[in-house]
Amino acid sequence: MKTEKKDMAAALPMVGPVTLWLLFFVALPLIFVAVISFCSIDQNYNIQFQFTLENYRRLFDASYLQIYAQSFLIAALTTVLCILLGYPFAFLIARTFPKRKAPLYMLVIIPFWTNSLIRIYGWRSFLGTNGWLNSLLQALHLTDTPVDFLFHQGTTVLGMVYCLFPFMVLPLYTAIEKLDQSLLEASSDLGAKGPVTFFRVVLPLTASGIFSGSIMVFIPCLGFFYVSDILGGGNADVIGNLIERQFQSGNNWPLGAALSIILIVITLLLVKLYQKCGGSMESLGV
Repeated sequence: MKTEKKDMAAALPMVGPVTLWLLFFVALPLIFVAVISFCSIDQNYNIQFQFTLENYRRLFDASYLQIYAQSFLIAALTTVLCILLGYPFAFLIARTFPKRKAPLYMLVIIPFWTNSLIRIYGWRSFLGTNGWLNSLLQALHLTDTPVDFLFHQGTTVLGMVYCLFPFMVLPLYTAIEKLDQSLLEASSDLGAKGPVTFFRVVLPLTASGIFSGSIMVFIPCLGFFYVSDILGGGNADVIGNLIERQFQSGNNWPLGAALSIILIVITLLLVKLYQKCGGSMESLGV
C-alpha cells in the first residue's frame, strides 16, 4: 500500500495539470452545453433555465432531416474520394525509396502549416467567375463566358476533400508501412497476379487504416461549416452550418446546443463502431 501511495504521489505532479486542463476546458464546457440543450429562451432570446425537451423535438423537423441526409451524403462522398485518392499516394510513400519518403511525407504535412480557412478562400478565388481557372479556360477558347463553379454541392465536396485529405493519408501510410513484404512475395510465388494480391492480401491487411482514416474524415466533415459557407454558398449545408446559425444569426443557444450534442453522439457511436471492429484508439490519435 505504501508503495502504491508513493507511486501515486510521484505521478500526481505530471498527471494533475493534465487532469485539471481536461476538466476545465473539455469536461465542464461539454456539461454546460448539455445543460443548455435542455433550456428554453424567452421573447428576447435570453436563456431560461427551465427544463424542456422542445429543442430535441425540433431536431426531427423535416427541414433539419433534409440537412442531416445532405450532411451524410457530403461526408460519404468526401470519405470515398479521400480513400480513392489517398490510398495510392500513401502506398507510394510507404513503398518508395527511403530518401524519397521525407519529401513525399512533407507534401502531406505542409498544408497543416497554413490555416485551412485561408486555403479555402484561395479555392474560392481560383474557382470564381474572375478567377484563374475561368481566365485560363477563356484564354484557351474552351469557354466563351465564365463558368459558375462555386456554390454547388460538388464544390463543397472538393473543399472538404482538400481539407481532410491528409487525415486519410496518414493512417493509411501507417497501415501500409506495417505490411509484411514476405506475404506479398508469397502471394506472387503462389501465382497470384497484382490485382488478386491487392484485393486478397494488401487490402484486408490495411483495412484498419482505411477505417480509421474514414472516421477521421467523415466526422469532421459533418461540422466543417465554413467550407460549405465559402464554397457552397448555403446550397450544401452540413450539420455544422445548423449549429453555427443557431449560435449566431438565430441566437437560439439551446437549439444549437442540442444540435451539438447530437453531433457528439454521432462521433461517439462511430468511434465505438470502430473499436468493435477491432480498431485501437491510438490509430485515431486519441
